[in-house]
Amino acid sequence: MFGSLLVIVLAGLVGPLVAAGRRPLIPAVVGELAAGVVLGRSGLGLIDLATPTNALLYGLGFAMLMLVAGTRVDLRSPSLRSGARPGAIAFVIVVALAVPAGLAIGALGAPHAPALLFPVLVAGSSAAIAFPILEERGLLGPRIGLLMAWIPLADATTVLAMPLTLIGAAKIPGALGGDVLIVAVTLAGLLIGERAARSPAILTFRDRSQARGWALQLRVTLLLLVVLSRIATETGGSTLVAGFGAGIVLARLREPQRLELQLSGLAEGFFVPAFFVLLGSELDVRALLGDPGAILLAFLLAAAVLLTHLVAARAVAPAPRLGFGLAASAQLGLPAATASLGLATGALSPAVAAAIVAAGCLTVVPAAIGSRQLADALVSVGPASGGGPIGAAPAVPGQPA
Repeated sequence: MFGSLLVIVLAGLVGPLVAAGRRPLIPAVVGELAAGVVLGRSGLGLIDLATPTNALLYGLGFAMLMLVAGTRVDLRSPSLRSGARPGAIAFVIVVALAVPAGLAIGALGAPHAPALLFPVLVAGSSAAIAFPILEERGLLGPRIGLLMAWIPLADATTVLAMPLTLIGAAKIPGALGGDVLIVAVTLAGLLIGERAARSPAILTFRDRSQARGWALQLRVTLLLLVVLSRIATETGGSTLVAGFGAGIVLARLREPQRLELQLSGLAEGFFVPAFFVLLGSELDVRALLGDPGAILLAFLLAAAVLLTHLVAARAVAPAPRLGFGLAASAQLGLPAATASLGLATGALSPAVAAAIVAAGCLTVVPAAIGSRQLADALVSVGPASGGGPIGAAPAVPGQPA
């Protein structure tokens, strides 16, 4: 067990090494995926996802990835609300273009895969990938309100729709019921959390936890994540929705910076890199390279994602429109989740699953270029507000974080 874990942890260090430059174009997750490919079934065979330990780590990593993505969405953000209308318009434009483009791409590059999957992939954006890139450039606050509304809307919608395209028509009612239950429990968690946050007894307990090192808030966060994920597995609902919902609860409650640091260390320091390494180990790159149709699918899918988002940005975004469109097109969380679920259900062949992840990787560098263009264009506006989830209101001096 520890031998395999050692390999996974070491492979996870490849990501930061790849992204260690002063102005990196390739984020850490691409390095982690590449390391998994080299060490997994397409390479040295040192990582086997079928072992119980790795399977558990893979599931937890996926749930934590979506949790982190959800924490980056602050529903009360004035910046997010200010960008809601143009963001919604941009997403509608992308969907209108994605339906015919996705259906054509699926018919051409993957005729045996579920046809409705590809419009969903083309329309998506990945908050888990786009927001860290934007944060790294210091792009926070109302200056990019359009992206702070557009990306979460696209991410949440496609997160809900994607699993339904892979599970078969007979399972859709049960999956929808599971997702509804997850959303209901998430809303209940929000209500309970907001009331508990004002309770003197809870505040006292939280202070004692901080003083005595209990990490109580982190434990409650993980409890919520596990409860929602258990509902997903028992009802046929989506773990994507479970993790995303748990993250939104945390962002809504605006828990203190200490919990954010604990969660970041646990998720981004271990579980999320392990997920991408294990996903890479499962991808069959040999099947991709041996299938010209799958290679064509990867390039067509990436091109469609970029073009549809650029057209939408040209219609609604301020200058620099190219920067907004490229930044919104970042996709890796959704393709990774699609490949994971598609391989598990048998809905996707190994070559098509690898092609979908490859297409997601092909959007990352353009998104990084777009964020750099935004940063260069907006630098004259003034320094970005600091800290917190993207879209969070700036901290007021003298007030607790």
